[in-house]
Amino acid sequence: MSGFPPAQIIPPQVLLGAYAQGVFPMADQGELTWFSPLLRGVIPLDHGFHIPHGMKRAMKRSPFVVKWDTDFRGTMQGCADRERTWIDATILESYCLLHRLGYAHSVEVHDEEGLQGGLYGVALGKAFFGESMFSRKTDASKFALVALVRELQARGFMLLDTQWLTDHLRKFGGIEVPRDEYQRRLKDALGPQDGVFHPPPLGPGA
Repeated sequence: MSGFPPAQIIPPQVLLGAYAQGVFPMADQGELTWFSPLLRGVIPLDHGFHIPHGMKRAMKRSPFVVKWDTDFRGTMQGCADRERTWIDATILESYCLLHRLGYAHSVEVHDEEGLQGGLYGVALGKAFFGESMFSRKTDASKFALVALVRELQARGFMLLDTQWLTDHLRKFGGIEVPRDEYQRRLKDALGPQDGVFHPPPLGPGA
């Protein structure tokens, strides 16, 4: 599947169906490409998750406040604000629609000057598919990641998918798993499928 014209929305059922199969889209110069990496990045939601010592110190003196779903579009725009991005108008509008439907969520890091970092992704069953993150101030995206993991742990989620593994994510215990192992984990996290997707509650107070 490719070739969605700019700003055309990917139907929600297409996006959710793709995630349920372990596939996700990225845009490049007006072309939409669908990926299912041979090695998939995953952050453990058990004792394998690790907060680096420097981050623990930063959290103690943090000026940040973490919020959920108060500025989803702004979070996506922050993630797209870089020299080369795969978030075009089609991706932006498609995920904003998923957000309005309750499937896509943002974790936002604010201070007195406004939105300084965050991340967004898609929740389905007991799986969260992390899409992108950004920082305008030091460690802001890391605060969002820690808040996300703690929320997923509290709600009994089984899978935190990061698509690819970066050195940044490796410091938090991120690992790579082969595609077949990822598919097994995904199947367990989604549970029995009745053909109808239901957005799981997510975020404090949900």
